[in-house]
Order: sequence, then structure tokens, then C-alpha cells
Amino acid sequence: MPMTEQATGAHHPQPRARNGGSSSATVEHVTGAQSLIRSLEEVGADTVFGLPGGCILPAYDPLMDSTRVRHILVRHEQGAGHAATGYAQATGKVGVCMVTSGPGATNLVTPIADAAMDSVPMVAITGQVASGAIGTDAFQEADICGITMPITKHNFLVTRAEDIAHTIAEAFHIASTGRPGPVLVDIAKDALQSKTTFSWPPVMDLPGYRPVTKPHAKQIREAAKLLTQAKRPVLYVGGGVMKAGATAELKVLAELTGAPVTTTLMALGSFPDSHPLHVGMPGMHGSVTAVTALQKADLIVALGARFDDRVTGKLDSFAPYAKIVHADIDPAEIGKNRAADVPIVGDAREVIADLVQAVQAEHTEGHTGDYAAWWKDLNRWRETYPVGYDLPGDGSLSPQQVIQRIGELAPEGTVFAAGVGQHQMWASHFIQYEQPATWLNSGGAGTMGYAVPAAMGAKAGMPDRTVWAIDGDGCFQMTNQELTTCALNNIPIKVAIINNGALGMVRQWQTLFYNQRYSNTVLHSGADTDGNAAKGTRVPDFVKLSEAMGCYAIRCEDPADLDKVIAEANSINDRPVVIDFIVHEDAMVWPMVAAGTSNDEVMAARGVRPDFGDNEDD
Repeated sequence: MPMTEQATGAHHPQPRARNGGSSSATVEHVTGAQSLIRSLEEVGADTVFGLPGGCILPAYDPLMDSTRVRHILVRHEQGAGHAATGYAQATGKVGVCMVTSGPGATNLVTPIADAAMDSVPMVAITGQVASGAIGTDAFQEADICGITMPITKHNFLVTRAEDIAHTIAEAFHIASTGRPGPVLVDIAKDALQSKTTFSWPPVMDLPGYRPVTKPHAKQIREAAKLLTQAKRPVLYVGGGVMKAGATAELKVLAELTGAPVTTTLMALGSFPDSHPLHVGMPGMHGSVTAVTALQKADLIVALGARFDDRVTGKLDSFAPYAKIVHADIDPAEIGKNRAADVPIVGDAREVIADLVQAVQAEHTEGHTGDYAAWWKDLNRWRETYPVGYDLPGDGSLSPQQVIQRIGELAPEGTVFAAGVGQHQMWASHFIQYEQPATWLNSGGAGTMGYAVPAAMGAKAGMPDRTVWAIDGDGCFQMTNQELTTCALNNIPIKVAIINNGALGMVRQWQTLFYNQRYSNTVLHSGADTDGNAAKGTRVPDFVKLSEAMGCYAIRCEDPADLDKVIAEANSINDRPVVIDFIVHEDAMVWPMVAAGTSNDEVMAARGVRPDFGDNEDD
């Protein structure tokens, strides 16, 4: 769902539609490469993350003359893609990355897939071999349009210089409107080298692309009626609410109805964690209260959410008593996993605003929901099964405590980017998210290596904000080279490595489901450099590695030093900071619903199955 200009403050000059009036712009004679850079300037792209190579090289020459587009030279193309995603998630604007053909383009496949799963507006520009060589297996040729077709919202192959300007305009429009997503523009080298004319705005020709943003009034009225009639409603909020800039409207709706709110992993921060109506995050590692609220609800109002398997658990046992109101900008999502009693196609901001008015009309007619008994149950579950953790008995650092203190000591408005695994789940639980766009993570794809480049992109887009990357020792080893990019480009992010010496989440599954047979999840040799039993990953030495990349680095092993090193990291803003936290390896993420099982089987902790008392009547 589109982040509106009002929400972000972003302004993108709008190209003309095919039948849309005339332009008084001056026509210039340029190369295709110059047209590309001018187009990026006109659509408002102020930052491009990229890595040059032969086929995209013509574009890098005029880029050197641009005063409006900052190029950040990454160390790996995957870093460019994730940085563009982090930039987009933090700013609400379209993220941009640019790489060359063949392996440069294929190295973008993972971040493109990641952006597609999480509906992130991104434009990826790739060089391609000369148009006459396409299909000949030329040097560094890859059919990147064919490769990325399933994971892009749309993609273009441009073989003529005169098509570059309108294609860039169309790409940015498609990426940022409707359900946002990645768009790939593959440009043949000879198109970049050829001469053409440039004028702005260009004419866009997208005859089949008309996203529906205004919801149907009858469906809105029906949803409002169900909300006031329900006894056990839940507002199930997904990342679409964040994308639509609808967080203020969501707060009004929640407080107007008094219904509990659960925010998915992609929606954290869209509703304040501290708000009394917030019952936590749902899903495999969600709070007991959120998971149970959905299971026992008689009405679920899903807003910009897609009934992901990590939320529903075993689908045929999910929310057996609930009627479903499902609102989404993408009609393909409605009914895909769970049939909707009231389907609503529309932008989340418009849907929620209309729903507020419809509920107010119901209240005026004397129809108000009575959720007193429901809140009595919800509050009992919250008090009985809070999300928590035990400190290690050996006096070592608890990973949950590390992450919690980072959150508590962070300046207001800090942006947190997480890798994938245990540290991601702990960061979702033990940091309080009170504002939108302060939590960035790879939700749908679950991409290890996301955190460092995404944090880099967020900091580039929001230079006045503190940005922390919460990473694991496994994730960190995938993309840490972008710390060099940060050091050389004055992007002073802060990185917390939650170093337990293992691929932690996989190890947790091996502990629980594979009889503690730790096949290929240990990241250390079993002993440190002095021959002692290993605690955490020591090869590579993350402190020395980070220092070699231009960072300030600290190792923390003693809980007594925790606050001191975090405060030190927060005080350094002239270079990236990395803290290697050596934590207990046996800490686990709880609560948990085992994969493939019903959410009714949620475990509050190992061996602790919640007791909810008598089941409510249907």
C-alpha cells in the first residue's frame, strides 16, 4: 500500500499519463545514459546504492556530474539491494540500486525477492549486454528479466535510448503505488550509449495498471456493523498499514472501538507497544495473548495483512470461531489463505478512515460493542503469560537482556534493523516500538545478511536518526563487508552482534526436534585461541575484523559492562561502531508454536503449555 506524500514529506514529480495534457519542458539532446540520470533526478531519487561494471558503465559517467543524486559504492551487489530496501522502509520513499549485467544482476536476486515478499518500493536498474548480443550467451549476459519475473511487481527490458525516461517514470510509479514492490529496469548497453532527446515529464503508458484505493462503502458499513456486534473482536494489523501511512487512523479506530490490537512482525511500531489496547505480536513466536486472542476471537478485522503461515500456524485450525473482515490493497491476497466474510479492496489509510466514520455512525444509532468479558480474559492472559526470559545461571550475558538494554538506552526515534533468527525474534519482543518505521527486518523471505546493509540504507536516508543493526554471528558473516562502505561514506551505524557461536534458531530446532544433534550449526572450532572451551564465534575475530574495516569495535562478555559499552556506542557518531556481545548459547526464543501445528498448541516456555481454563462458547 502506498506511503502517501503527506505521510513521508516526499515529493516525486508526476509524469503525464498517455492522455494527460502537454508539457512545456525544454527538449535536450542527450545520451541514453544522461537521460537515465536526469530521469532519476526528476523522480526524486536522491540516493543510489550501486556497483559499476562494463554494461552499466556508460551510466556512471554522467552520474559523476549529478549534484542531486548521491551514489554510494557498495562492496557487494546484495548489499546494494538490501540498502535500497532499508532506505525505503525508513524513509517511505522508493529505494534505488544500480548494478551491471550478469553476475552483478543475479547478485540482486535475493534482495529483490526480499523486497517483493515485504512489499517494499524499490527500483533496481541493471545493465545488459548490447541489444544485438542479447540471447547469444555474450560475456556477462544473464536474462535478469526472466530470472526476476516471479519476484518483481513488474520489470522492463529497455533496448532504445528514447524509452529510458518514460520507463524510469513508470517504474517509480508502479513501485510506489498500489501494493508497493520491486521493479526492475534492465537497460541494454547500446541504449545507454545512443543519442536521444530528453524532456520531462514524459508520457506514461500503463493501460492495465489501475490500483483500487477507495473501498466500497457497503463493505465498510458491513464491517462496522460486525465490529459493534462482536463480543471478541481483534484488529489484526499487518505491514500494509505502515506502507499506507495509516498509523494515526489506526490509533483512532482502535480507541474508538476499544478492540484489542495485534501487530505482525512487519507492522511493529504501527501501533504503540505501550498502548493498553496492544496485546503483542501474533505468530510462531508471538505473545501468548496475541496468539490466543486470534484463536478465540469471534471477529478478526485484518488490515493490510496476508494471513501468513507464521501467523496462522496450521491453517485449518486457525481462528475457528471468527468471522473475517479482510482489507487489502491487493485483491489477490483476499481469500488466498482464509476466506473473507467481508472482503474490502482498498488502501489501508482510506479503509481505516472510512471505517472510523462507519463505526461512529453505528455508535450514533446506539450500537456499541461490549467487550468487557473479552478484556477480562485478555488481561488475565497478559498477566499470567508475559513475554520474559531467565538470566543464565553461569553469570554469562543473556541475549535477551543485551537487546532489551540496547532498546532502553537508545535515543528516542532510533531505527532498529534486525537480521534473521533468534536475535530477530528477541528484538521484536524486548525492544519497545512506539513509532512507525523504527523496526526494519526481513519478514517474508527471512534473509540472513539483511541487517547491516539495511541499516546502512536507513542511516543514509535518515542521517539524523540513530540506527542500530541487531545481528547474529551467522548473519553478520554474510554481509559485514558493507561496514567498509559505511566507514568510507560517513554512515555511522551501530551494530550489535549477538554472538552465541551458532546458527541460533536452527540450533534451537535441533535442540527441540532433532535430539540435540547439532549438525552444521556450530560456528566455532570448540576452543578459543588459548585452548579454552569456546564461548561465541572467535574466528573471525569480529573486533579485529571490524577495526580493519574502519569501525570502532568493542567486545562485551560481562553483564556488569553491558550498560557502559552500549552508552559508549551511542556516544560515537563519527564512524560505525560494532559490539561483539558474547552470549549464552542455550537461550531460546519463547513463546513458540512448532511449525505445522495448531496455534492452540502454543508453548509459553519449554514444557509450559498455557492453561486458559474453560473454553468460551462459540
